[in-house]
Amino acid sequence: MHTLTIKYILSALIASSVLAGCATSKTPVLDEHFGEAVKAARAQQTINPDASTTNEAVFGVDGAAADAAIDRYHKSFSQPPVTTNVFTIGVGNSGGTGSGTGSTSNSGTR
Repeated sequence: MHTLTIKYILSALIASSVLAGCATSKTPVLDEHFGEAVKAARAQQTINPDASTTNEAVFGVDGAAADAAIDRYHKSFSQPPVTTNVFTIGVGNSGGTGSGTGSTSNSGTR
């Protein structure tokens, strides 16, 4: 009896695997347009798509200014950034004037 149950379970698993393997994709429309967003983003960020075929000058920053900017960028990483304790921001003494809004007298009137 026990081996018969195992045979039924095993044959059901094999049959379901075969049927699942023959299933078609449920997203043909999505698969058809896969990657179009990336292609559109690349096209929008390209200034001159024919730049490799021409010898035109590049417009923008001159070499000396670009070199100085890169040097400043690299020097900005020469020392580690200053760390601050974000958990103590706004906590502590507020200049000695007090920040409470309540009254210490208990007169019963407001």
